Amino acid sequence: MKWQGRRQSSNVEDRRGQSGPSSGGGFGGISPMLLIPLVRMLFSKKGLIVVGIVVLLSVVTGYNPLNLISKFLGGGPIQTESSNYQPTEKDEELAQFSTTILASTEDVWNQLLTNYREPTLVLFTGSVASACGAASSATGPFYCPGDEKLYLDLSFFDEMERQMNAPGDFAQAYVIAHEVGHHVQKIMGITDKMQQLRSQLSETEYNKYSVRLELQADYFAGVWAHHSQQMTQMMESGDLEEALNAANAIGDDRLQKQSTGRVVPDSFTHGTSEQRMRWFKKGFVSGDVSKGDTFNANPL
Repeated sequence: MKWQGRRQSSNVEDRRGQSGPSSGGGFGGISPMLLIPLVRMLFSKKGLIVVGIVVLLSVVTGYNPLNLISKFLGGGPIQTESSNYQPTEKDEELAQFSTTILASTEDVWNQLLTNYREPTLVLFTGSVASACGAASSATGPFYCPGDEKLYLDLSFFDEMERQMNAPGDFAQAYVIAHEVGHHVQKIMGITDKMQQLRSQLSETEYNKYSVRLELQADYFAGVWAHHSQQMTQMMESGDLEEALNAANAIGDDRLQKQSTGRVVPDSFTHGTSEQRMRWFKKGFVSGDVSKGDTFNANPL
């Protein structure tokens, strides 16, 4: 994949070497020294006004409301705990690669969707806090619709190569493009409809919709690859096969077979290996966003 020397996205938060909010010694990561003036302020008339302003500003700007409260109290931003993390040369290359792929998705989706909002990529190590809750590296890459951010621990790429037998830079690009696909679903209103369904359906029935949601994200990843290749010619011989191999490696049936020795279709949430490969390739071949309606596809 010819990605070096291309534009890198500025929509990146590098939280590598930081931990998520501490589970002890405070309240949701707030220093105990801040709690006393915070409580006093909240129960005052002035505090109610401040809280209203803080909530409004946090909604408009996306800024951490705890940091806004801290500023009202005369303090600085609330910091997470840091470690002596020192990125390796390989880590830095993967970070540059990931921001380059994110930039490519921005170029493609800004062209395809008139109302596209560029998401933020959060790089982290170990654990991270998001609007969707705390998560560890074991969760794998994920998209949080609550803050419209993609979360990625770069060690996942090493895991893909060593444990899943899915090496290659285009396999890694597919992972990022898939998460961006979920952001596209958020913009199109599909994610909100899914959230409404969650309380109306049984777990088994909801899982069926979840599979369709994930396969559509695979399709959108293929759409990105189609247009990115037309715009930049980044793909090289063997790249498409790398992406298809990665899609095959993370199919529900294959992962279940490897972990438990048996396959339980009712518990599928992402789709089979065959489905994931097929929908990614369909998106790559067509490049047409409108042809990715997995929710009405029959058979899937």
